[in-house]
Amino acid sequence: MKRLLTALALFALPILASAQIENPVKWSFTAKKVDATTYEVHATATIEKGWHLYAQEAGEGPEPTSFKFTKNPLATLQGKVEEVGKLHKSFDKNFNSELKYYENNVDFVQKVTVKGKAATKVKGTVTFMVCDDHQCLPPKDIDFAVSVGGK
Repeated sequence: MKRLLTALALFALPILASAQIENPVKWSFTAKKVDATTYEVHATATIEKGWHLYAQEAGEGPEPTSFKFTKNPLATLQGKVEEVGKLHKSFDKNFNSELKYYENNVDFVQKVTVKGKAATKVKGTVTFMVCDDHQCLPPKDIDFAVSVGGK
């Protein structure tokens, strides 16, 4: 009987541990047509209360938010990813650095020019890290694909 309970406990631990995984950031990816060939690709992060997401130039220590776009011959990136949101700056004693981050929400915007009238997708990966007052979660990668072009 003791072995049975031990075996059940060992099988239950991974299930219970996976239920504890926190995911305080929800991402949405959309495209907005600016003109006939230009689009804005929006990566919007909605951040749970009490957590913060680091900026692309976060400061020394935490993993900054970064974007890697898959090469696409039908879509050309214009400039860098812009951040739209209320940027916070504060000294963090844990990292011994002034850090830049967002709370509640932030919109990352990449302008894209589409060649011709063909529909295509802008694909990539966003890497980000979040912290609260007590802990930081390990950096996480999220893949995305957004349709642009076409009629």
